[in-house]
Amino acid sequence: MKVRRENRAARERAAALGQSAATTVLVAYASQTGTAEDMAWKTAASLSEAGTPARPVSLAELDEATLKAAQRILFIVATTGEGDAPDNASGFLRRQMTHKIDLGHLNYAVLALGDSSYERYCAFGKQLDDWLAEGGAHALYPRIDVDNGNADSLNLWQQQLADLAGADSLSVWTPQAFEPWQLVRKVHLNPGSAGGEAWHLVFQPVDHAPQWEAGDIAEFALPAAEGETPQTREYSLASIPADDAAEFCVRLMTGPDGTPGLGSGWLIRSLKEGDVVDMRIRPNRSFRPAPSEAPILLIGNGTGIAGLRAHLKVARKGQAWLLFGERNRAHDNFFGDELKALQAAGMLARVDHAWSRDEGDGRYVQHLISENARDIERWIDRGAYIFVCGSLEGMSKGVHAALETVLGEERLQGLTDAGRYRRDVY
Repeated sequence: MKVRRENRAARERAAALGQSAATTVLVAYASQTGTAEDMAWKTAASLSEAGTPARPVSLAELDEATLKAAQRILFIVATTGEGDAPDNASGFLRRQMTHKIDLGHLNYAVLALGDSSYERYCAFGKQLDDWLAEGGAHALYPRIDVDNGNADSLNLWQQQLADLAGADSLSVWTPQAFEPWQLVRKVHLNPGSAGGEAWHLVFQPVDHAPQWEAGDIAEFALPAAEGETPQTREYSLASIPADDAAEFCVRLMTGPDGTPGLGSGWLIRSLKEGDVVDMRIRPNRSFRPAPSEAPILLIGNGTGIAGLRAHLKVARKGQAWLLFGERNRAHDNFFGDELKALQAAGMLARVDHAWSRDEGDGRYVQHLISENARDIERWIDRGAYIFVCGSLEGMSKGVHAALETVLGEERLQGLTDAGRYRRDVY
C-alpha cells in the first residue's frame, strides 16, 4: 500500500502540471548536484519577466499525459558519472524513454550539461534529444552542450530564450560573486592511513554573513595568473550557518605520477591557517534536508561524511541513523569522538561502521544495508528519508543495488520520485 500511495502522489502532481502545460513553457530539469535545477529556475524567471509564462519542473514530474498536453518544453539536463542520467530523471528514463511516444505537437530545446573530460560527455542530454526527435518533436534550436559551465554556451542559450520570448534581450544571468573566507583550522584526520590523506578544513567568512542549508555545495576559485579566469572546484559542506564556519572533509587526490590534484593539492598542500580564499556557496536543492519531523538514514563512505555530517546537525533528536564505511577503524574513524558524543546524548539514534581493510571485518557500507534489512524497512515505513554521500563509482552503485534488494526496485523508485532518496555523489 505504501508504494502505491507514493506512486499515486507522483501521478497526481504530474496531472496537475498537465492542466496548464499547453499555455506555459515548461522548463524541465534533470539535476544531480543542483546546477541544472538552478539554471531551470533562471530560465523560467527570464522568460516570465519577458512576458512568456514559464515554470520549472523536475523531469520526475513529467508523465506521458503531460508530455502530450505541452506545446513547448525546454529541457535542461545534466549527465552524471560515466554517461548516466541524474537520479530525478531515472523514473522518466524508465517509464517514458524506453518506448516511442507520438510527440509531433511538441516544440522543444535541450541544454545539456556535462564535463568533456568524461568519455560519454553530455550522454544523457544527447540521448534525450534523440528520443524527442524520434517521437516527432520539433527542435526549436539545435541542442547546446555545455562543458563545465562554459560561458559562451550559456550566452547562446540566453540568446535563444530572448528569441523565444520575442525580446531583444533578457536579463543577463549574473554569476554569484565569490567572497573572502579565511582558513582558521586545518586538521589531518587520518594519519597513518593506508588510504589518501583526509583533512578537516574550517573557514570563517571575512566581513559577510552567508546563509546556506545542509546539503549545499561550496565552490572555491583556484589561484590563476593575472587576466585568466580561475578554475573552480566544488566540495560538500560539512557544517551549517549556526557553526559560524564553512567546514569540509577533503581527501588529497593524486595523479598516476603522484602529482597532487589541482583543487585538493592547493587546499591541503598550499594553504596555511590564516590564508584568505575566494569561495561561494550555491544551493543543492536535491540534497536539502528532510522535513523536520522525518527520520533520516545517512549512508556513505570516505569524505562523504562531510555532507552527512551537515544533515546530522539539523536532524531531530534520536531520528538519525548513520551507516558509514572506511578502511581501518584505527586510522579512518572520521569525527569518531563527535559521533560518540552525539550518540551518548541521544541525538544520534544509531551508528554502524564497516571497515573494509580490518581483519575480521572486510565489509563495505553496502553490506551494512543487507545485514540490517529489516530495520531499514521499518525506518522507511516510518517515513524516513535516505541520504547517500560519497564516491560515485563503487560505493553509490553498491549502496543502490543493496537498497533495491532490501526495498524492491519499484519502492526505491517511488522514494526517488517522492524526493525521499537523495544522493550527493562524486
